Amino acid sequence: MSSVVARTAIDSVEEKLPVAVIDIGTTSIRMAIAEIDNSGGVHLLENLSQAVTIGKDTFTQRRIRKASIEQCVRVLRSYRRLLLEYGITRPNQIRVIATSAVREAINRLAFMDRVYIATGLEVEPLDEAEVSRITYMGIQPLLQADPKLMSSKSVVVEVGGGSTEVLVVQSGNVLFSHTYRLGSLRLLETLEKFDAPPGKQRAIMESQIQRVVAQIREHVSNDTPLEMVAIGGDVRFAAKNILGEWDSDSLAYLATERLDEFTRKMLQLSEDQIVQRFGVSFQDAETIAPALLTYVLIARGFNQTKVAISDTNLRDGLLQDMATREIWTANFRSQIIRSAIGLGRRFDFDEKHARHVATLCRKLFADLQSEHQLEPRLELVLYVAALLHEIGMYINARSNHKHAMYLIRHSELFGLSRKDVLLVSLVARYHRRSSPMPDHEGYSILDRDQRVAVSKLAAILRLAIALDDSRSQRINDIQCRSDTKRMVLIAKGVEDVSLEQLALRQSGNLFEETFGVPVQIRPTRRPS
Repeated sequence: MSSVVARTAIDSVEEKLPVAVIDIGTTSIRMAIAEIDNSGGVHLLENLSQAVTIGKDTFTQRRIRKASIEQCVRVLRSYRRLLLEYGITRPNQIRVIATSAVREAINRLAFMDRVYIATGLEVEPLDEAEVSRITYMGIQPLLQADPKLMSSKSVVVEVGGGSTEVLVVQSGNVLFSHTYRLGSLRLLETLEKFDAPPGKQRAIMESQIQRVVAQIREHVSNDTPLEMVAIGGDVRFAAKNILGEWDSDSLAYLATERLDEFTRKMLQLSEDQIVQRFGVSFQDAETIAPALLTYVLIARGFNQTKVAISDTNLRDGLLQDMATREIWTANFRSQIIRSAIGLGRRFDFDEKHARHVATLCRKLFADLQSEHQLEPRLELVLYVAALLHEIGMYINARSNHKHAMYLIRHSELFGLSRKDVLLVSLVARYHRRSSPMPDHEGYSILDRDQRVAVSKLAAILRLAIALDDSRSQRINDIQCRSDTKRMVLIAKGVEDVSLEQLALRQSGNLFEETFGVPVQIRPTRRPS
C-alpha cells in the first residue's frame, strides 16, 4: 500500500507543469516562474525584474536605440539560463509579451528579430484588447472574493509608462474597456518639451492628466455607485510604503487623501533621493510620482474617498491564462458577445434580427463544418459579424456594408485582438453586394488563410441573412444536405420559403464562388 501511495505522490509531482511569463515593459523586464497543477491552480515559484530604458526611447524618439536592444538581450539571456534550470524549454511552457514601448516603436520588428536570434524567444506584442483581456483574467478572482466589489460596479485602472488601461466590471461582466494614451513616461516627455521649472511641473502634469480624466468620465457612466481598483507597480509601491505588506490574495484599501499626501512627498524628492531612500531603480524612480498623481486625479474624478489596491499584475493574468486556456473560452465568449451587443445598441441596430441571424450562423457553421473546415474560434468571429452586420444603417442605408466595416474596425470589442476585429469587420462588409476583391481595403493585407476564411464566413452569413429575409424569425431549425451538384438548406416546420429563396438568388453567388456548388432553400413539406 505504501508503495502505491508513494507512486501516486510522484505522479502528481510530475504532472505539475513548470511555466514562465516574461513581460517586456516600459521601464523593466519582469519574469514570473510558476507551476500549473492538474486542476489549473497556479503556484508562483519566483519573480524577477531588471530595469531597461526602452520606454524612454520609444516615447521620445519613436524607436528603440541599439544600446537598449542589447540591454534587453542581456537581460533575456540571463532569464533564459534560469529557465533551463527549471526545465522550461518547450514553447507551451513560456510566453514572452511586450506592451506599448515595443508595440509603438517603428523598429519593433528589428527588436523582435534581434531577441529571437540572440535568445530563441518569440516576443508577442500585445495590443490594447489583449491587455484588457489579460488584466481581467488577473483581477477577476480578487473582485469575486470581495463581496462589496462583486455586487458593485468596479473601475479597474492601471497606469503604465505609455498608457492607462481602464476596465469597468460589474457582477463578473465587462461593461467597458479602453486604453488611453496617458502614462508616466509620456508625462515626463511633456515636461521636457515645456522645459518647465520644478515649481510648475505638477501643474503641467495635472493639466495633461485632467484632460484624459474628463474623457474617462464621459466614457464611464456614473449613474450607479463606483468602486475604484488600482493595479500596477507604482501604486503597489505606494500602498506598501503607506500600509505595509498585505496578503496578496486580497485587496488593500487606501484612503485617497493618504495617497495624495504620499504623492506630494514623492513629487518633492529628486530621483537620486527616491533611489537612496526606497532602494528602487533609477528608471522606476522617475516614473513613480507621475503615475501616482494620475491615480489620485482619476480617484478624485470619480469622487472616491478610498481606493482598493491589488497586488496582482499582468504576469498573474498571463499565468492564469496559461492555466485555464481551455476553461475560460465560454466565459470570454459571453463577454465578447456582450461587448458586440453593446456596440450594436449604440448604433440602434435591429437587435431581434441580428440575434436571430447570429444564431442561424452558429447552426450553419456547425452543419457545414465538413465543407468549410475552419478552426472553431472563427465561429465566434462569424457570430459577432452577424450581430453587427447592419450597424452601418445608422449612417447610410445605401452603402451600409462599407459603413459597418468602418464602424467595427474603429471600435473596441472586449476580448478581440485588432486582427480579429479586422476579420469581423470584413465579414460584415461582405454580407451584401460585392464579393471580396484583392484591392479592397483591409482584405488586401490578409494572408491567404485569412482571405479564404473571410470568404467562407461571409458566404455563410449571406445564407443566414436570406433565411431571415422576412425579419419574422420564423425559420428556427435548419438542416444542410449536400451532394456533388448542390447544397440544400431544409427549413424545418415551414411550408413556404419563396421569399427566402428569392433573397438567396440575389446573394447566394458568393457561396457558389467559394464552395463550388449552388445553394437552395427548401421547406420540409410542400404547401397544399
